[in-house]
Amino acid sequence: MKPPFLKHASVRVRLTLWYAGALAVVLALFAGGTYQLLRQGLYREIDRQLESDYNVADEIMESAGRAGTLVPVHQTLGFEPAGKWRWLEIWGLDRQLLYANPEDLTVDLPHVPDAPPAATFGPASVGLTGGVQARVLSRPFTFLGRTAIIRVIRSEEGIEYELQYFLLGLIVLLPVGVAVAGLGGYALARRALMPVATMADRVRSITAERLAERLAVQNPDDEFGQLATVFNDTLARLEASFAQLKRFTADVSHELRTPLTAIRSVGEVGLRERRSDTGYREIIGSVLEEADRLSRLVESLLTVSRGDSQLIRMNVENFDAAALVRDAVDCLAILAEEKHQPIMVDAPQPVMVKADRLVLRDAVMNVVDNAIKYSAPNSDIGLTVAEGRETVSIIVADHGVGIAPEHLDKIFDRFYRVDKARAAGGAGLGLAIARWAVEANNGRIEVSSELGRGSVFRIVLPRSPGDAAFPVPQTDTVSPRAIVVSATR
Repeated sequence: MKPPFLKHASVRVRLTLWYAGALAVVLALFAGGTYQLLRQGLYREIDRQLESDYNVADEIMESAGRAGTLVPVHQTLGFEPAGKWRWLEIWGLDRQLLYANPEDLTVDLPHVPDAPPAATFGPASVGLTGGVQARVLSRPFTFLGRTAIIRVIRSEEGIEYELQYFLLGLIVLLPVGVAVAGLGGYALARRALMPVATMADRVRSITAERLAERLAVQNPDDEFGQLATVFNDTLARLEASFAQLKRFTADVSHELRTPLTAIRSVGEVGLRERRSDTGYREIIGSVLEEADRLSRLVESLLTVSRGDSQLIRMNVENFDAAALVRDAVDCLAILAEEKHQPIMVDAPQPVMVKADRLVLRDAVMNVVDNAIKYSAPNSDIGLTVAEGRETVSIIVADHGVGIAPEHLDKIFDRFYRVDKARAAGGAGLGLAIARWAVEANNGRIEVSSELGRGSVFRIVLPRSPGDAAFPVPQTDTVSPRAIVVSATR
C-alpha cells in the first residue's frame, strides 16, 4: 500500500524516492559488510600479534629453563613495549602468579577471572577487571619438569577506536551520499521524463478538428518512441473512424432525404387538385413504394448498427453449405427470371460448415442479389461450393459490368457505390452487410473483377470438423419463391 503522501506525488518524485531508498539500502548493506570485513581484519591482526607475543614469551621461558631459573628479570626486556596495551603473565597450575610483565606499574593489572585455565584458551575477547576489553591467548608450557601457563594479553582499545571512527564516518557520509544521489536522481528523472511532458503538451492541443496532427518520434526504438508511435497509430484510427462516421452520417442523410422528399412531393401533388380514384391510387402506390424503400434502408442500417455493437447473438450450428446456397438461389430466382438470367449451382455433395445459418444466408443472398442486379440480361450467373482441406468456399461469378481496380478495396464500405452503379438504385449497404456476416462467422470475403467481363466473389469459411457425421438431404432443383431479402450494393 502506498503512503498517503505518494498518492498525489509526481512520477519524478516517486522515482527519486524509490531510487534514493534503494541506494540507501544498498549503501547500508555495503557499509555493514565493509564494517564486518574491517572488524574481522583488525581481529585477525591482533590475533597475529598475540601469536607473535606468545612466540617471544616461549623463547624467554626456554632460555630461562636452560639457565635453570624461572624467568630472570633481565630476560623480560625482549617483551617490549609493555604497559596498558600488552601484558604477559605466567601462572602455575596451583593458581599462583609466577611472573607478570610489567611488574612495576603503579596500578594493578586487570586479570582474567578464574585464571589460570586448565587448558588452551583463545585467542578470544574477554572482559578484564576494571571494565577493559582485551584479547587473550593462553597455552600450557613445561620446563624443568614443571607445567606453567603462558598468557599473552592485548587491549582491544585500538580496535574499538578504529571501528568507532569508521562507524562515525559512515553515519556522516551515508546520508550525504544518499542526499546527493537523490538530487542527481531527481535531475535525471526530470530529464528522462521530459519527452512525456512534451507529448502531454502536444496531445492537449489535438482536438476532434485536428486529428491529422501527430506526435514527434525522436527515437522509435526507445520506450518513449514506441509510446509516441502507438499513440500516433491510435490517432490514425480515430481519424479514420471520425472520417467514416462523418461520411456515414452524410450518406445516411442523403439516402433518407431522397425517399422522404419523394413522399413529400407526391403528397403535395396529390393535395394540389382533385383527382380520380385511379389517380389517388397511383399516388398512394408511389408513397408506399418510397416507404418500402425507406423501410428497407432503415432495416439495413439497423443490421449494420447491431453488427457494430455486437448485439446480434450468433446461433452457431453445423449445416450443409450447399443446401444454404440452393435455398438462397431459390429465394432470388424470381429476380433472375425477370432478367432472363439462368443461375447455375455446382454443389455435387453436402459440404458441412459451422456458422450461424441465418447470418450466413444474408451474406450469400446479398452477394447473389448484387450479381443479378449488375449483370446484363440473358447472362448467366454461376455459384460453386468448393470444399478444401480446412475451408469451404462459396464462389459467385457473374458476367456483369465489372469493377475497376481502384474500387475493389472500397466496395465493401458502407454507402460506397461506383458512379455508374448508382443508376441501379440501392443504398450501398448490401456488400457491407455481407462482409460483416462472413467475418462474424470467422470467414472472409474476397473479390476479383475485370471491367466488361464480370466479377467473382469468394466467401471462405472454416470447414466443420467431422462433417461425415452430419448427413443432409440433397436437392438439385431450383424453384422460384417469394423474395425474402433484397439487399443492394
